[in-house]
Amino acid sequence: MELKILGPVSAELDGRAVALDGGKQRTALAALLLARGKVVSDERLTLLLWGWDPPATSRNQLYTYVSRLRTRLGAGLGLERHGPGYRLDIRDARFDWDVFRELADSGRDALRAARYADAERLLHDALALWRGPALTDVTAHLAEAEVPRMEEARLSALENHAEAALALGRHTDMVPALTRQVTLHPVRERLRGQLMTALFRCGRQADALTVYEKGRRALAEDLGIDPGPELRALHQEILTGTQPAARAPERDRATPPGAHGEHPEPVPAPPGGGWQGLVPAMLPAAPGDFTGRATEVRDVLAALRGHQDVVVTGAPGTGKSALALWAAERCRADFPGGQLYADLRTAEGGARAPGEVLGWFLRALGTAPDRLPATLEERVQLYRTLLARSRPVLIVLDNAADDAQVRPLLPGGGKSRTLVTGVRSPLASLEGTRLVGLGPMEPAEAGALLAAVAGSARLAGAPEAAARIAEFCDRLPLALRIAAARLAAHPHWPAARLAERLAPEDRRLGELRIGSLDVRAGLRIALAQLDRATRPAIAVLARAGLSALTAGDAAALLGTGPEEAEELLERLADARLLEAWSVGGDARLSYRFMPLVGLFAREQCADPVLAPVPA
Repeated sequence: MELKILGPVSAELDGRAVALDGGKQRTALAALLLARGKVVSDERLTLLLWGWDPPATSRNQLYTYVSRLRTRLGAGLGLERHGPGYRLDIRDARFDWDVFRELADSGRDALRAARYADAERLLHDALALWRGPALTDVTAHLAEAEVPRMEEARLSALENHAEAALALGRHTDMVPALTRQVTLHPVRERLRGQLMTALFRCGRQADALTVYEKGRRALAEDLGIDPGPELRALHQEILTGTQPAARAPERDRATPPGAHGEHPEPVPAPPGGGWQGLVPAMLPAAPGDFTGRATEVRDVLAALRGHQDVVVTGAPGTGKSALALWAAERCRADFPGGQLYADLRTAEGGARAPGEVLGWFLRALGTAPDRLPATLEERVQLYRTLLARSRPVLIVLDNAADDAQVRPLLPGGGKSRTLVTGVRSPLASLEGTRLVGLGPMEPAEAGALLAAVAGSARLAGAPEAAARIAEFCDRLPLALRIAAARLAAHPHWPAARLAERLAPEDRRLGELRIGSLDVRAGLRIALAQLDRATRPAIAVLARAGLSALTAGDAAALLGTGPEEAEELLERLADARLLEAWSVGGDARLSYRFMPLVGLFAREQCADPVLAPVPA
């Protein structure tokens, strides 16, 4: 059995297409496939098929769709009723989305290990599975929920494939494909940098510089930002003719994704993996319109310049990463040995292994890939030895899960410093660090951020609407940036129009999404990291709608003892899903949900069976 969603949703049995009836039956099949063996409730399926206004006969229609699916897919798949919903077990069937992710992950790992030919082959095979835009014939409700993350995964694989092909010296063959992708995605800086590299290596320096200038204008006009440091550094290399050559000579022609052909034998990477003699500059671009947080920025810079490590914590969406990158950009001169950066959270939301990150850092510090130590302990020792011998280096560790993940990545003695961001309170246990906490922005700061992104002219005549938008966003930088970007993307909308769209609670989270920015995404990761016992409890507490929760309230709602309820509330506070406070020095604490967190908890956990679990 072949099950496909990377294009039109379809199924094939013994090489013959399985008849599927229309978009809603395909939507039901795709939703069950994407649940990866978990139960999907009737309520969730109804929402994905009809939205918030289903017909009176929706339950009967849903039963008919599932019954026909069960008949047509045959006994090779297990489509069964489970409690309040349905569960699909694909058994040994081939599901193209699962195959794509496995190949793309393997290709990414091969690329990081400098096995460029293996990476090119694996990523080519992954991209060849796409037969067009994903989920092209499902309802808009399912497409809006799933297509953005799937498209992001495809583009990431496309970029990794281009990087592998360029490392193998196949710049000539990659120019047409990269030109098309940059046209489709003009503000995606990695693709633009790869096209610039390919053109320069083809002897087309002027064309490469033109591509940069077009990208600079697109970023300024569409997003109001400048190119990031990596793209600017590449521009300078091309301008001065110092851009490095390919890591391996051009021998065999690259096979564009989607075509058939033989793949060349692996070509070994040169000693040092291309990093020897370079000062690492791994920081992503800091937001060009970063606004507010002046006190926190001063605290971070003072600590780093005072030879103290820093941990920035806060709830999802409080702008921890943006602040860290903004501060790191402003103290580059204090760390002449360079900057190391790693996102410690995987694309799936899990914690990245310290050994993998150390592999990146050691290569950036000049260690040849074939000389990387095998064990974590040896990598830690070599890493700290290299840092001790170098000039001061700034290490930025973004989205840390806990202190155990961070400790192997800390330098030993010396003047190198570490800047860590994360949500959970165990990060405070890192010895000798300065803890900087982030919460909602002040009203004036929130208004300034909206104006910086949307344009001050858009909000100058509507202060009340701007204030309402800020409060609907809980004055969180991520939500504010999304709201402002939506205003910028819809120049015909007055600010009051966006405020009206954000007002209904049942659609607010859906409004706070644009491109790859999504308020739900950070909350979904935080929720997934809770244990199985806590996830259903957060739904009960959120549905109660209390403005303040005590341990006694939680015990009554959950049917537990006060001590057990207080421990659960503290776990939620550690995950920054609840705020805790005391009044007048009272030993008893009160807790509350921020409005957006409460909305998300009720939306995602209305049925405990649907509570997300870690991948």
